[in-house]
Amino acid sequence: MKQDERTPFHEALARARLAAFEPGEYVGQESFMRASEILSLAVEAGIGPGVSVLDLCCGVAGPGRLITAELGCTYLGVDSSPSAVDIARRRTEGLPCRFEVREIPPLPDGRYDVVLLLETILAFRDKESLVRSIADALPVGGRFACTLEEGWPLTRAEAATMPDADTVWLVPLDELTACLERAGLEVRWVEECSDAHRSTTDALIDAFSAERSAIAGHVGGQAVDELIDAHRLWSDWLARGRVRKFALVAEKTGTVSRSR
Repeated sequence: MKQDERTPFHEALARARLAAFEPGEYVGQESFMRASEILSLAVEAGIGPGVSVLDLCCGVAGPGRLITAELGCTYLGVDSSPSAVDIARRRTEGLPCRFEVREIPPLPDGRYDVVLLLETILAFRDKESLVRSIADALPVGGRFACTLEEGWPLTRAEAATMPDADTVWLVPLDELTACLERAGLEVRWVEECSDAHRSTTDALIDAFSAERSAIAGHVGGQAVDELIDAHRLWSDWLARGRVRKFALVAEKTGTVSRSR
């Protein structure tokens, strides 16, 4: 399989990520979420034996492996990175997990009891189309579980300081809630995790800085410096309330809002 950029980053950052999390909280995730937070969100979404889960932007599927092993669901992970999916397949051998390489939307055909989107909704500029696609993949009573980077869109000056700013599309919580309602999804549970994720961000900054030379040997000095700079911006924004982090679960009601 032709390798893309995920493989060297995954290998280079694994030791630093393990050092940044408390024991038992790192399960291969590429995000600020702890294992306990992943499981808590999965339980709130009703994931358990016999439940079908579609995990969008699954990456190397650290969270997917965790919830499948711990909660007994059936799982389909989707990501646009061939090398991430290749890693995910190897790491989930023996579990009821399938994977597809594809851009979203559109979503894979079929209906799923739960759709997950962890730490990635900010990468979608057109959240309206994304949410409609997710709603179409759920039966009435199905759940959408996600994490949200909440705030007003970046200013031009902020975008100039954020690496890969073209993948950072913040949205206020009330705007996303209204978007969900227009698609027939009603928020049933929401919990703020800003402080916890700022703490994780700071721990990752320290770990990446301590391992800078080793990481740079895999991905280059510029890439690791941009990674650290981006984490420092997230830490600052979370500290100032410029960005807030939430976990939420919305249920498909079958009633589509007419509000615009």
